[in-house]
Amino acid sequence: MGGVIVVFICVIGAIIWGLYAGKKRRDAMTLLAEELGLNFRHERNYNLAERYRFLDKLRQGSNRYAYNIMSGQYRDHEIAAFDYHYETYSTDSKGRRQTHHHHFSFFILTLPKYFEELTIAKEGIFSKIAQAVGYDDIDFESHEFSRNFVVRCKDKKFAYDFCNARMIEFLLQHPGINIELDQNQLAVGYNSTLSVDEIRPHLDRLIKIRTLMPEYLFAN
Repeated sequence: MGGVIVVFICVIGAIIWGLYAGKKRRDAMTLLAEELGLNFRHERNYNLAERYRFLDKLRQGSNRYAYNIMSGQYRDHEIAAFDYHYETYSTDSKGRRQTHHHHFSFFILTLPKYFEELTIAKEGIFSKIAQAVGYDDIDFESHEFSRNFVVRCKDKKFAYDFCNARMIEFLLQHPGINIELDQNQLAVGYNSTLSVDEIRPHLDRLIKIRTLMPEYLFAN
């Protein structure tokens, strides 16, 4: 009986702590959005996953929704930054269904032109994206870059144009970045939720990636 009570107290404590941490994060993101001149909505948004359904990272699992959404114009670019949730399921040795909740941070920048789908990821990360795209990874003259990143795109010329020397140098300096470009959306995703202090630097990195795209790609 005593063990049951201890477990019950631990569960209640975890719930209370989760609610407190969630509110603290929302409050901090509200202040950050105001500072950056962005709109902020903390409610769950199920429509956003449908709106960006062409992005593979947002098609995983079920019960998909965005929350803590910051959106608007930042440094002359239309952006969206948000926390994201999806669920996967497994069965334990006794046949009981278990639900696994996945949360991560995602950043999207809208481009003025549509492009071929392209993904750049660390080896072993975003394996589902690699399978979905279905193209062999592309090798580059930089052996270090090819060793550290898997680049997939149907249009190899576009991949080489995107992964120019300056872009390669930048990505090698920031090996944790995983990029997906599809239609007119340039997206950067992570495997966990970033701290609020990390959001602005990662927004700046997303814009840096945009500035490293050659302007001739937008000419036609």
